[in-house]
Amino acid sequence: MLAMLGMAVGTGNIWRFPRIAAQSGGGEFLVAWLVFLFLWSVPLVLLEFGLARKTRCGPVRAFVQLAGPGWAWTGALVVFVASAIACYYSVVAGWTARYAVAAIGGELAAPAPGAFWFDFTGSALPAAAHAAMLGLAALVVFRGVTAIEKVTRVLMPALIVLILILVVRALSLPGASDGLAFLFGIDWGELTNARLWTEALTQNAWDTGAGWGLVLCYAAYQREREDTALNSFVLPAANNAISLLAGIMVFCTVFSAVPPLLERAAEDPSQLRGLASLEEAVRDGRPFSEELMQETVFSEDNAGITFIWMPELFRSIPAGGFFMALFFVALALAAFTSLISMLELTARAFVDAGFQRRKAILGIAAVMFLLGLPSALSMKVLDNQDWVWSMALILSGLFFALAVGRYGVRKFREETLNQEHSNIRIGRWWDFVIRAVVPFEAVVLTAWLLYQAWRDDPQGWLLPFDPGNVENVGTVLFQIGLVAAVLLLCNRRLAASARERNNLA
Repeated sequence: MLAMLGMAVGTGNIWRFPRIAAQSGGGEFLVAWLVFLFLWSVPLVLLEFGLARKTRCGPVRAFVQLAGPGWAWTGALVVFVASAIACYYSVVAGWTARYAVAAIGGELAAPAPGAFWFDFTGSALPAAAHAAMLGLAALVVFRGVTAIEKVTRVLMPALIVLILILVVRALSLPGASDGLAFLFGIDWGELTNARLWTEALTQNAWDTGAGWGLVLCYAAYQREREDTALNSFVLPAANNAISLLAGIMVFCTVFSAVPPLLERAAEDPSQLRGLASLEEAVRDGRPFSEELMQETVFSEDNAGITFIWMPELFRSIPAGGFFMALFFVALALAAFTSLISMLELTARAFVDAGFQRRKAILGIAAVMFLLGLPSALSMKVLDNQDWVWSMALILSGLFFALAVGRYGVRKFREETLNQEHSNIRIGRWWDFVIRAVVPFEAVVLTAWLLYQAWRDDPQGWLLPFDPGNVENVGTVLFQIGLVAAVLLLCNRRLAASARERNNLA
């Protein structure tokens, strides 16, 4: 379970969750996020645990065993989506590694919060860090899941303890109450915004790994006597609790750090180097307010919220340099364990297809480096890839639900979830959620998103490439549609390979 928590907990909790919550307004995002924890993440994690117990293989072979040869391409798409995320996730993991080195070396002591971030992301160093993290992950995957388990047994408890210490400190900072008010304050009218629900759903998938195939890949190694139902509740609940703690830590820090920063910047504008919208606010003499935060800190270079503002927290506490180093080392290791799981999933799919493991891993790492290079060199490309493949996670989860529906939801529950070693009995509610709610969520949210995109931009909503809008619908339809079409054309070969390996097994 620690290995699986290491798979789930990473930069998605500490980097992605605060920035998505900030973009989506705070409290209303949490409402939708909690809804989807129980109507998306937990049911799909239960499904993946049960499917792993039944098939003991990766997504392509599992889908063929469960739903028939015509479904091989859907399992391959699940693998591709996780692999596409790994391409740019490795870039983010590289950021964390560079920050760990910088924190240890004292390079983050500069008073301007954005200085190191903008210097780093404006150079070619993210590409080098991207390559280094992929290479190290490939080395670990060579050694198999035993090595992963040994590493996460130590790293995950250490990361959780450190986050708890930092949350306590962040809550004691002046201005922390404003951060809590922003994070937990709810504007109920915003719950009609489809984009809010889409972000909450994709963040749940990002947070927990539900629908990625990662749980399926790791749980394939579970013991026969494992309580799959209990684990399926513990994993997403513990993971989302860590995300919420990370959000509290980041928002309390930001709302504490920005007011004194604005005061210093009134006398020394260099304090705001690279933070253009804050510079403009200072020039205009705007007072500190939640609206100012929403328009500046939470809207500008949102990907850098954690990397820009967390050093501010550590500067405010005794022995801050030491704790800063521990934090970024732990964050880098958490990112690393998640990257390992993505590589393991892709490698498992190729091994299931008959490829030699070591050669497959080398090829996968090389391709991921090349495909991730544009994201390493351009923040707009990274934002686009995060948007496209996060949306594709909805499709991945839908495919899992549809495949089990074809097999028989009740039959699957009785065979794999309510087995003799389970202390928790899963009732008929799960049948209803998998058969009706998950497909409804996926279809309605996608249709609602298409409508709002057309309404807001009737001229450019279908453009596959729009530099001015990297998160339009056209780019999602084009990229996912292209991959799905290619895999569908290859379905016969994928199915034949899966059937051959199943016969050998």
